[in-house]
Amino acid sequence: MKKPSSPVQQNTWNFLRDPMITPTGFREYDARWKYPEEINLPGITALGLGLGTQMHRRGIPPVIAVANDYRDYSLSIKQALILGLMQAGIQVKDIGPAVSPMAYFAQFHLDVPAVAMVTASHNPNGWTGVKMGFERPLTIATDEMSELRDIVLNGETEARPGGSYEFVDGVKEAYLDDLVGDFKMTRKLKVVCATGNGTASAFGPELFERIGVEVVPSHNELDYTFPHYNPNPEAMEMLHDMSASVKASGADMALGFDGDGDRCGVVDDEGEEIFADKVGVIMARDLSKIYPNATFVADVKSTGLFASDPELIKNGVTVDYWKTGHSHMKRRVKEIGALAGFEKSGHYFLAEPIGRGYDCGMRVAVEICKLMERNPDMSMSDLRKALPKTWSTPTMSPYCSDTEKYTVLERLVEKLVAKHAAGEPLAGRAIKEVVTVNGARVILDNGSWGLVRASSNTPNLVVVCESSDSEAEMRAIFADIDAVIRTEPLVGDYDQTI
Repeated sequence: MKKPSSPVQQNTWNFLRDPMITPTGFREYDARWKYPEEINLPGITALGLGLGTQMHRRGIPPVIAVANDYRDYSLSIKQALILGLMQAGIQVKDIGPAVSPMAYFAQFHLDVPAVAMVTASHNPNGWTGVKMGFERPLTIATDEMSELRDIVLNGETEARPGGSYEFVDGVKEAYLDDLVGDFKMTRKLKVVCATGNGTASAFGPELFERIGVEVVPSHNELDYTFPHYNPNPEAMEMLHDMSASVKASGADMALGFDGDGDRCGVVDDEGEEIFADKVGVIMARDLSKIYPNATFVADVKSTGLFASDPELIKNGVTVDYWKTGHSHMKRRVKEIGALAGFEKSGHYFLAEPIGRGYDCGMRVAVEICKLMERNPDMSMSDLRKALPKTWSTPTMSPYCSDTEKYTVLERLVEKLVAKHAAGEPLAGRAIKEVVTVNGARVILDNGSWGLVRASSNTPNLVVVCESSDSEAEMRAIFADIDAVIRTEPLVGDYDQTI
């Protein structure tokens, strides 16, 4: 295959013939582009050929499970990818439309080593991408993505004989059976199932009904135009809609899923939006009673309560704060033998004996229902109020181009580290330390903190702040972090703010 060219030139003869790929689409651990502005279908075929080449290079058996999310262009993307995989001599097992965790499940169910899930995840329409892995339950990490990028962009792909195609039916049913197991609610539970018309619409309502939960539907009709909002349970627009549904229906809670079903958002019975890191603490409290002295992983965007919560300390919990990102988190959970990993974005990584270690919004929903079953006298708002009080921002993302964001972040980290070294305060308090494992998490002397990092999959920086003291302090932390960010003219407007 010809070496891909960049930039992508639409509406040309070559656009319909030759691979065109914008290099920035090869991100930390996902491949993600605007389609067709940043990649064309021959470019997707080159990606498939590159992935197949990489599998052969690494000695991975040449078999892969492939699926696609529910967007109007995802099927054509998947077919172009499959063409490249088959050219590389890979045996393709196509499981049809799916949520990402169903594709990960297929690796186990069909006993295949590799997976390629065509999805733009929670990104809005106009984006596409591929989540890939060849060591279950992991998805590829930064070094593997760099290797794949070089194979594809340098024209190092290699065609081989032996490629084949098979459509495998029945995986959706097996996935739902696996999620349900023999669990059935005895407690009466009424749940708003919010899917934003995305892929999870084909799974969520049926799953809840099978475990004996009364379902209040919320945008559960499949519609790839996403007429109400982009399904993303980290976005306040979706969370506010979930809250309104709870209040209107008198439900016990709302559970919401993103565009590819690997994340879960929670709103309690009072309509209060509980950010996913706090839900993680609630789950960790419950699980650490069953599994004392458990180890949990939390991403750097998450609440400081994982380290300071008295209940977790009492139950002997060890917590490891790690890099944000589903591939980084999955790898860390496996590496240190953690029981679970929690990410503020709503990715949860439940390992054996609860789950298989990959992020599955549906599995989390079932486990939250089990948690409610184990705490029959508690509402979700009771569980929320039982946590020590903190004030935290949503995840806020100011624009910064993919080509600039990492160098901009380097300078911001340097400025924040220098602020600490000079003994300068932030939000009127002393800085205790600056953790630089993933961007800069500036921790104050009372445990409050502010974070700035680069988004792994969109042209943005990411900012999160939390105060253990007050809303006013949270706002002051954000103001001071933002003041440092505003010293960089290449940083643009926020997607949402406080």
